[in-house]
Amino acid sequence: MRVRNAASSAEPFPYACPEDNVAKGMSGSTRHGFFRVGAGCPRAHIADPARNVAEILDLVSEARGKGVQLLVTPELGITSYTAADLFFQQSLLLHAAEEALETLRSKTARLDMTIAVGLPLARDSRLWNAAAILQKGVIRGLILKSYIPNYKEFYEGRWFSPAREAVRPEFEILGTRVPAGADLVFRLPGEDSLAFGFEICEDLWVPSPPSVALAQAGATVLANLSASNEGIGKADYRRELVKQHSGRTLSVYLFSNVGVHESTTDLVFGGHQMVAENGVLLAENRRFRREADLVVTDVDVERISVERLRQKTFGENGGNSRSTRTVMLEPIMPPRSTHLLRSVDPHPFVPNDEGNLAARCAEIFEIQTTGLARRWEHTGSQKLILGLSGGLDSSLALIVAARTCGLLGRSRKTILAVTMPGFGTSRVTRSLALRLAEAAGVSVLKIDIRAACERHLKDIGLSTRDRSIAFENAQARERTQVLMDLANKENGLVVGTGDLSELALGFATFGGDHLSMYNVNGSVPKTLVRFLVRAASQDPLHAAEKKALQEVLQLPISPELLPPGSRGEISQMTEDIVGPYELHDFFLHAFLRMGASPPKMLFLAKAAFAGTYNGRQVKKWLRVFLERFFAAQFKRSTLPDGPKVGSVSLSPRGDFRMPSDAKPDAWLKQF
Repeated sequence: MRVRNAASSAEPFPYACPEDNVAKGMSGSTRHGFFRVGAGCPRAHIADPARNVAEILDLVSEARGKGVQLLVTPELGITSYTAADLFFQQSLLLHAAEEALETLRSKTARLDMTIAVGLPLARDSRLWNAAAILQKGVIRGLILKSYIPNYKEFYEGRWFSPAREAVRPEFEILGTRVPAGADLVFRLPGEDSLAFGFEICEDLWVPSPPSVALAQAGATVLANLSASNEGIGKADYRRELVKQHSGRTLSVYLFSNVGVHESTTDLVFGGHQMVAENGVLLAENRRFRREADLVVTDVDVERISVERLRQKTFGENGGNSRSTRTVMLEPIMPPRSTHLLRSVDPHPFVPNDEGNLAARCAEIFEIQTTGLARRWEHTGSQKLILGLSGGLDSSLALIVAARTCGLLGRSRKTILAVTMPGFGTSRVTRSLALRLAEAAGVSVLKIDIRAACERHLKDIGLSTRDRSIAFENAQARERTQVLMDLANKENGLVVGTGDLSELALGFATFGGDHLSMYNVNGSVPKTLVRFLVRAASQDPLHAAEKKALQEVLQLPISPELLPPGSRGEISQMTEDIVGPYELHDFFLHAFLRMGASPPKMLFLAKAAFAGTYNGRQVKKWLRVFLERFFAAQFKRSTLPDGPKVGSVSLSPRGDFRMPSDAKPDAWLKQF
């Protein structure tokens, strides 16, 4: 980023282009629920408002070029934070600060961007550490700092008064009366999911920050104008504080901190800029930069709104909040560009931190094994019975069963892995299932179901040449019958293997693999199943199974219900039928976790899978996802128990309740 010329004069900024009003996906100030924010740190000049406002105007110009709709700058940025007793120079420094604010106001008069800038204000025989909120040449409100630190290196109590001592709800500034206080929520007309709340530095560090009440009153975007000095470990604490507060308040939280040019006497400042969204850090700069800095990202205020609706205790807790006042803003136009300034994870269910790979996998396995162990002990069963096909899902179930034996101190021989080759079983998977069971040290039973299925098909009058869904499902139901009857015979517990993705798409045979006595994979999506099997293959605990698990990972996903090819190879590919599981898992997360509409799901998927799938492919498989998801609810309504592993579950007893006869028509009409 360039070093700005502090002496430059900024010209009035032209208003954003009106053609964006018809931009696809735009609703008011957002596009697909995304709103662009910036946390900026201009170069500081101690006790020099004229030069400081020139720096701020340069920052505003850069932010405008990047499509920023809300820009937050540091605490007391117009005068500098470290002016100390110079704050008592009312006729010079304080007057110059208001003149500089007028310059900023007039030169941004054509901007609909909302700008937060800090300055000291002398009113009612007190000095206030304040932030002016500007939009389109109007000072919309004045935020007063609530908590004035006066300990260790902080000496603010010498100069400033806390917001609670304000005797009037309004201050006169630049010839107009403006709402003033710590209780202001800035709203945009007709946009319930977008409202702003502001606080200043120390306000965040106290047990009950003012922003809690602002969030409970509807502010989805919170911002902090700060002057937090540096010290060993302080940046880590500050980062966690911002992340955790955004999660606790279900909000976006912007943090704008003063930079290195404020450093003086005993204090050094680093210019720490951050944006967090519901507990996740979206953007952060590199500290100690000597030039001005600006962090820009898009935040999903629609998702924040959905999350607040879902977590009803958030709204219920609002009765404990302090009263707030509403200040209306004008609409803020979205950026011209539709390019999203944030990464979109194509695999939202899969951990993306390789450094914590082992720990994350261990936690998931702990959840699965704890649930299975409890059910096993409760039923008093002697054995665990599971069907082993040589595919991903059954391999994961075997891994979980083996770990559960270790947890309870039982022999792996109490696991009965049943291989049940049918009409579509390939030589590769038949051999692989047996080798995996042998390597795992479990009991193995091979039962060929072809003769039983042929007799059954004959009994119901179905030709042996038939390849309909009845032909396929007869095999799945025969396998389930075998497992259930073996469980009765062996005093065993049938462990289900079907995963969350199959449940979402209804790709499970009702009364077949849809049933079990406890399904350890029921809330694990297919992309995460593959991840866990890969992790297990690298775990010394499963060293004996490593080679077999690696071979499982190389196989295509298939139900193996149609006869194999002429050379015995797999002929039926699941993803040719229902589509790529990585796309469907992405849609599932966006639909359930984010509450996204089909247009937003398309928008996000195109960004996440750019270069992998084109727009036509994404649209095709989204339609398949919605049609299959709505059609399959009757299957999910009768699911067996199973442990909830992640943030998305389709259990009718837990996370998800939906009428079995709902239609997807309204969703399909949106694209």
